[in-house]
Amino acid sequence: MKTFNDNAGRTWTIAVNVDAIKRVRSLLEVDLLEIVEGKLIEKLIRDPVLLCDVVYAVCKPEADAKSVSDEDFGRSMAGDAIEHATKALLEDLVGFSPSPRDRANLQRVLATTWNVMDRARDLIEQRIASGELEKVVERALATAGSSSGAAPESSESTPAS
Repeated sequence: MKTFNDNAGRTWTIAVNVDAIKRVRSLLEVDLLEIVEGKLIEKLIRDPVLLCDVVYAVCKPEADAKSVSDEDFGRSMAGDAIEHATKALLEDLVGFSPSPRDRANLQRVLATTWNVMDRARDLIEQRIASGELEKVVERALATAGSSSGAAPESSESTPAS
């Protein structure tokens, strides 16, 4: 089990088990066992709204006990809360796998995913710091200004029919 805090200061416990997987399937038609194929990790990371829906479904018994609706939960999820929820969900999902070999492979996939994301963020930060991004934007703006196309010919220069 993993925990994270939402932006309302509530602590949530992620417990991926058979009951939670069945609940997510039933409520969202998302099969958390697709993590083995590798596509689910990317899908959840790329779609924070889907991720928060999945987290809410996993935490639904706790949310019901706290009288927190889906909408209230969603309003409290942004920024760091989503990142912490993502890590908690994916790490607990990896731990759910019944096969030690699958768990080890999924842990490597997850570690590689975090590493690649960190490297991509580092690259973006380097480009911003170097001014490279600003230069690309300036070139694009300069090109856009000069490639607006020629004005249509005036009626004086257009042959009459």
